[in-house]
Amino acid sequence: MPELVFPLDSQKKFTEQRIVGHNRWHPDIPALVQVKPGDSFRVHCREWFDGAIHNDDSADDILNAPLAGVHVLSGPIAVQGAEPGDLLIVDILDVGPIPQEDSGPLAGQGWGYTGVFATSNGGGFLTEQFPDAYKVIWDFQGGVATSRHVPNVAFTGIVHPGLMGTAPSAALLAKWNAREGALIATDPNRVPPLALPPLPDSAILGNLTGDEFNRVAGEAARTAPPRENGGNQDIKNLTKGSRIFYPVFVDDAKLSMGDLHFSQGDGEITFCGAIEMGGFMDLHVDLIKGGMETYGVSENAVFMPGRTDPQYSEWLAFSGTSVTLDGEQRYLDSHLSYQRACLHAIDYLQKFGYSAIQAYMILGAAPIEGRLSGVVDIPNSCSTVYLPTEIFDFNVRPSKDGPHQIDPGMGVPRSAG
Repeated sequence: MPELVFPLDSQKKFTEQRIVGHNRWHPDIPALVQVKPGDSFRVHCREWFDGAIHNDDSADDILNAPLAGVHVLSGPIAVQGAEPGDLLIVDILDVGPIPQEDSGPLAGQGWGYTGVFATSNGGGFLTEQFPDAYKVIWDFQGGVATSRHVPNVAFTGIVHPGLMGTAPSAALLAKWNAREGALIATDPNRVPPLALPPLPDSAILGNLTGDEFNRVAGEAARTAPPRENGGNQDIKNLTKGSRIFYPVFVDDAKLSMGDLHFSQGDGEITFCGAIEMGGFMDLHVDLIKGGMETYGVSENAVFMPGRTDPQYSEWLAFSGTSVTLDGEQRYLDSHLSYQRACLHAIDYLQKFGYSAIQAYMILGAAPIEGRLSGVVDIPNSCSTVYLPTEIFDFNVRPSKDGPHQIDPGMGVPRSAG
């Protein structure tokens, strides 16, 4: 096993650990761990809500999820010799649930969860159709996920970090805050909000204290969106065997990671749409000096996906176009066309006995594939959702015999709040 450089004790909260990570982006958050180019090492990662979500049949914890405190990230990790303009090479050697802990109260101890946030608490991709809070618990066994809340489905997970990236420079951070603040100003009272401004409340900033903590907390960017440094990209194929080339914006790069997922469909469409868990990552790092200029990677990481995806070979695909549910034509709106493709898949799965929310949860957690299939044929963008048929224990394809009817079981817990 590679050297463990960022340990986490499952019996302690994130802020009580020997090495405390962070949940904001800022160049002045100290790196409490150092590695060298060429090193391999292990990092423990906590589930993004730090244990606030429980293995039960209530969704009240999702309704009241402490979004101001996410994501709890392991890092920053200093890579000696990294300078602005370099490319940081990160190889994912291995990634998985919490090691040697197959049962317990923390997501990653033999189980994980998928959630739909209420619209008032962030919503999701289909928040107009699903405005309430829901939760599904998934059990892990032999790399396969099953759920008491979504019966007749089992699939192999593509374990991956939802979030990994380097620290922004002060100039890049200021750019983020300015452009996102301008967006918020266009509709400051929107629910859910257009973006998340800096928020000192619930900020975790490593070992910073006092006036320096207050200054950084007032400037630091939230970790919810992906940005030029990588961040919360939620790419399901960024898994074991992947090699990522991250732009370096500050000395020592300051690499951080977390938000591990046991599995996820393309788009993480329920927002908390992956199977969330804590776990570990084994990484190897190296540098390409001056690589940002050499390869034209001035922003946003380039990566080579791993080769450990489950080998599903048969799919049922659903398409959607950029026309709203009430018939309004939109111009090449790929976001809308992907929504419509997802809604078509949800309508279809309901014919087999699933509820709409069960079908939505399948699309968020199972390894579906989402594609932009046409973006040039005005006025309609076309998006497609590919559903692997082998994840069901019945024939989900259309046939002359009609849809097989499943017992939907206890269903998906919905918050009564």
